[in-house]
This record gives sequence, C-alpha cells and structure tokens, in this order.
Amino acid sequence: MKNYLSITVTLLASILCAQTYAATETKSAGDPEAGKVKSASCAACHGPDGNSVNPEWPKLAGQHEDYMVKQLLYFHSGERMNDTMKGMVEGLSEQDAQDLAAYFSTQKVKIGTADPALVQLGEKIYRSGNAESGVAPCMGCHGPNGAGNPAANYPALRGQHATYVENQLHGFAEGKRVNENSLKMMQILASRMTNREIRAVASYIQGLH
Repeated sequence: MKNYLSITVTLLASILCAQTYAATETKSAGDPEAGKVKSASCAACHGPDGNSVNPEWPKLAGQHEDYMVKQLLYFHSGERMNDTMKGMVEGLSEQDAQDLAAYFSTQKVKIGTADPALVQLGEKIYRSGNAESGVAPCMGCHGPNGAGNPAANYPALRGQHATYVENQLHGFAEGKRVNENSLKMMQILASRMTNREIRAVASYIQGLH
C-alpha cells in the first residue's frame, strides 16, 4: 500500500508540473552587462554577485531569468509582499527587471553545507517525499541536483540559504505566500509537512549541488 501511495503522490506531482509547464508566459530578454550596472542597488542585501551573506535574504546567483522577472513583477504588483522589496521595485521597468535577472543568472551560486543531523530526513523528503502524508518529492519539479526547471518556471534551489527556504515553506504552508500558480501546489505540499521535515529539507537544499 505504501508503494502504491508513493507512486500516486509522485504521479500527481508530475501531472501538476506538466500542467504548469504549459502556463509559462514570460521569456526574458535581458542584457547582463546592463544588469550588472543596475544591480548596485541590490548588492547591499543580495551581494554584488547574487550570493547574499544574510541567510534571511535569498541568493540570486544562478537563478533562472524568467523566474526572477516573475518574482519582481509579483513584488511590484503587491501579489508577493515584502516591505523592503516593495520599495526597491517601485522604480523598475520591465526591461530593468529583465536586465537584472540576466545578470544574476550568469553568476555562480556558492553552495553551503547541510546539517549532518538533518541530512537523512532532508534527503528523504527531497528525493522521495512522504507518501503517508501526501508530500511529493521536491526533485520532481526542482530536479535531482536542485537545478530547477526553467521551461516550467520552477526555481533552482541548490545552495539556497536554509533559513530562507524554511521561511518560504512556512509562508506557503500558512497561506502567506500564494503567488506561484492557480493550482497552489506549494501551498498544499508545504501544509502537509511537519516543522522538522521543513527544517530538514531546507538544510539539505543548502548543501545540494
């Protein structure tokens, strides 16, 4: 029965991924050189090369262009709320967003390390999910090495700060972050995870490459 449930959960996740693949809209056409100049205002939080030092702030290095553009548009519209980002994006044009995304996507993310005490559980959730609670494996959409899926606009996760990932998963679980798609896949999956599972998979992602 457990094997059946595991296959079912994985299959459902694959269907959701395929459905949202068809919904991809944005195709970035940014200039990375122009983006490098414009990124000066982003460096204080995200670092000059997109590798933030503060674990509360996401690393942007190596992230997919279209995904970053989409998030900037969400902040601009208020669909994704953050007081700091709201002020930062107010003066950005769509071309500015594309240029910034093009620059940060060319930078190399600095991989962190996972907590040894959480690696086993983190790897299990990332690669196999939890069939009993209906949590699909993260790698179904984000890839076995966390590279993401740019065509479907699923972000790269590898090397991302554990604290940031943990905060975002709690945001999805609590309905505070609701911007990714009409199917609310992340909200559903995150709400089924325990606090320990969230902490473990976030730590595992920090060291994933």
